[in-house]
Amino acid sequence: MLEGKNILLGITGGIAAYKTTFLVRLLIKAGAKVKIVLTESASCFVSPLTLATLSKNPVVSNFVKTENNTTDWNNHVELGLWADIMLIAPATANTLSKMASGAADNILLACYLSAKCPVFFAPAMDLDMYQHPTTKKSFEALESFGNLMIPAASGELASGLHGEGRMAEPEAIVQFLSNYLSAGLPLKNKKVLITAGPTYEAIDPVRFIGNHSSGLMGFELAKAASDLGAEVFLVSGPSKYEAANESIHLIRVVSADEMYEKAHRHFADSDIVICAAAVADYKPKVKSAKKIKKSDAELQIDLVKNRDILYSFGQEKKSQFLVGFALETENELENAKSKLKRKNLDAIVLNSMNDQGAGFGGTTNKISFIDTNLEIQTFELKTKAAVAKDILNEIIKRRYA
Repeated sequence: MLEGKNILLGITGGIAAYKTTFLVRLLIKAGAKVKIVLTESASCFVSPLTLATLSKNPVVSNFVKTENNTTDWNNHVELGLWADIMLIAPATANTLSKMASGAADNILLACYLSAKCPVFFAPAMDLDMYQHPTTKKSFEALESFGNLMIPAASGELASGLHGEGRMAEPEAIVQFLSNYLSAGLPLKNKKVLITAGPTYEAIDPVRFIGNHSSGLMGFELAKAASDLGAEVFLVSGPSKYEAANESIHLIRVVSADEMYEKAHRHFADSDIVICAAAVADYKPKVKSAKKIKKSDAELQIDLVKNRDILYSFGQEKKSQFLVGFALETENELENAKSKLKRKNLDAIVLNSMNDQGAGFGGTTNKISFIDTNLEIQTFELKTKAAVAKDILNEIIKRRYA
């Protein structure tokens, strides 16, 4: 949810500021771009150099900056407009009071007043300060402005007291932001199962039957589904690609039999199933336990059919929306329509090896999306990331619109 988001982190002067080093690491790991604004007192608790190193951006702490014997200003308006999210953590009672009243006596507050994005604040203060009526009025005022409070936790406080006022842990803050961003997404609380990549069918310990699929299309589908709020289970054959984020559960397999077994474990409770893998149709009838020596001029290998994962899903499906792929070289449309009906699919994605830029190995694809009513939506050549979004949008229109 946070990947590619611009997050302006405001840090104020409380002991909980030491946790922001961990918070920045988690935000960066989640794919966010982070810029940091620090109050003067906050620098007593956490080093600007440390934060600049972690965020890979200079830390802003006042309106004026001096570089190479020249004086310039830090543009608070530019920072406020850059942000997709502004997060103030820790937010002390002093800063919260100023935010509520509209004071702007430091650059963090000026950024806050300039921000056009959602603003989150994570209070951190001692027990009595947290419960004081003026602090509660600050909370109420800020929430009435549309700002969102990340509730403080209970625990041991710097004073030695035990109670409410402890800043939420960095992991909880990141989860709070993710939950906010995912709310209302069309695939929120949906489970999507995707198969991707080739399968390798062993001939002997060093040789196999395979194909040229890179798995990129399936991995882009997983990312697109995740960006729309889904929990994704990605069963992939051998591929160099990695899951884009933690909401994608990557399950690596090698053979068609392994993919069949692992995919079926997640089929029954999936809402959407997309079979983008290029599964080998056949495997050697016998796998040699030792490397086959090169001796005769010819080598004969008996092949047997692999179990058809997509067909088995079509026979078992109940409420799942099932999508298959058809990579064709001739009679493309007729073959795709036949596969759609024969395998009891809800839709099929057709691409042709005759279209330049489509098929295995590249970063682009050109598809037609065909549903059970034989309605055909054809797209121009696009990156596989863009194609993945098109496919998910077509599914959502038919399933959830």
